[in-house]
Amino acid sequence: SRLREGDEIARMITFLFAASVVLVTLLLVFVLWQGSVLPRHKFGFNFFHTSVWDPIFDQFGALPFIYGTLVTSAVSLFVAVPLGIGAAIFLAELAPARVSDTLEFFIDLLAAVPSVIYGVLGVFIVVPLMRSYIQPALQNTLGFLPLFKGPAYGIGFLTAGLVLAIMVIPYIISVSREVLLAVPRDQREAALSLGSTRWESTWQVVVPFARPGILGSIFLALARALGETMAVTMVIGNTP
Repeated sequence: SRLREGDEIARMITFLFAASVVLVTLLLVFVLWQGSVLPRHKFGFNFFHTSVWDPIFDQFGALPFIYGTLVTSAVSLFVAVPLGIGAAIFLAELAPARVSDTLEFFIDLLAAVPSVIYGVLGVFIVVPLMRSYIQPALQNTLGFLPLFKGPAYGIGFLTAGLVLAIMVIPYIISVSREVLLAVPRDQREAALSLGSTRWESTWQVVVPFARPGILGSIFLALARALGETMAVTMVIGNTP
């Protein structure tokens, strides 16, 4: 009876913790809705699909910012997801334990680097590389796509997406590696006992078993990319 009462108390406490997340989210939505009364009355939903940005005449449109956020986030995930998942598979399944733990330590450090540092590295390293080598090569082969058109200044959506990819790769690697390591060893041994190779057991058994956690790491990286401002502003052109 006493143990059952303790379980009930623990369940109620953990329920309150979980409910607090929902309450904080609802409170955030309420505060944003209340704080946007004047802009909503003045601009309405035109604010989201107009591109005029003229502070002198009080005309503002968020379409360029929304479009830029979506494009750069898509580019970053296009680059970061295969690299991050591949690195996580190597660290969890193929690399020696000492090497895996050492690299994981440095990957976690990369996840803690401030975004302005990535922006500075993007300005002084990624932008010159894009301007001198990568963008001219892409224009010669894929110049018919809108993403690769225009003069090769080195700044733009593609550069911002690459900088974001560098920023979010540590999140994908770290979370995916832990999820892959959490897969029961019985799953691997069962696949190997049926004649699968090491790679077949990893790709056809371990990765599908860990798919929910891997998808969680991708959504975490997407949230990081969508919320980034400083690094993107420094390499995308710094104008509305």
